[in-house]
Amino acid sequence: MTHFLSSADGTRIGFDVLGPADGPAVICVHGATAYRAISSSAGALAATGLRVVAYDRRGRGESGDAEAYAVEREIEDIAALVDHLGANAILLGESSGAVLALEAALAGVPAAAVAAFEPPFIVDDGRPPLPADYVARLDAFAAGGDLLGALRYFSLEAVGLPPHVVDQMMASPFVAAVEPFAGTLRYDARIMGDTMDGNAAALERYVAIPVPVTLLVGESTFPFIRSGAVAFAEVVPGSTLVDVPGGDHQLPVGAVAPVLRSIAVSA
Repeated sequence: MTHFLSSADGTRIGFDVLGPADGPAVICVHGATAYRAISSSAGALAATGLRVVAYDRRGRGESGDAEAYAVEREIEDIAALVDHLGANAILLGESSGAVLALEAALAGVPAAAVAAFEPPFIVDDGRPPLPADYVARLDAFAAGGDLLGALRYFSLEAVGLPPHVVDQMMASPFVAAVEPFAGTLRYDARIMGDTMDGNAAALERYVAIPVPVTLLVGESTFPFIRSGAVAFAEVVPGSTLVDVPGGDHQLPVGAVAPVLRSIAVSA
């Protein structure tokens, strides 16, 4: 059964609370193309004994949206969930959702810790940075109602998939599930800010983050993801880098759950 709460600006946010009431609390913050209906990670984490909140980020699934977007509104959504949970929660962010979780903690949302699974930072020449007009292009796709165009452009430029792989993806059932919410890809572009420009100095803003940060990196992921996580751990004092078996930018629940338990004990 879906629960709902109102964020600070009145936007309705849909969420589930899964797992035992006395388990370590985790709030799942999805990445650019995910929402509750197509993600199984929250249920799988809850099955390991964690108390998991899975929510639809604004503009997706059963959550509402506002006419104007700002990253601060998504931070307020997370703050409302933390307040509702009434417990010291770990923010478990995936991909660009990991960066949103970091931004929430940096803004003072009272989370116990951040577990950042594969934030897609680009800090060197391991892959091309985002085009200078990336956000503007996504805005144009959304304004023109071309959601498939936005998804294709995101897959080519942000994810860095080869054109033939994107062509195969666009013919898959996945697209039908994601297309209605592809306009929110421009939200994630704003969340990433300048952290995909190829310069590790962009990560220095996170030095001020007031809670422990654990970066989780799958062993089979993109090389640039690992480079970004290593750079973050070098730039941000007290952050920890953990290699998790399996994982190719898809969260490996079996390997991540024990790490979350360890974080909960020490937080």
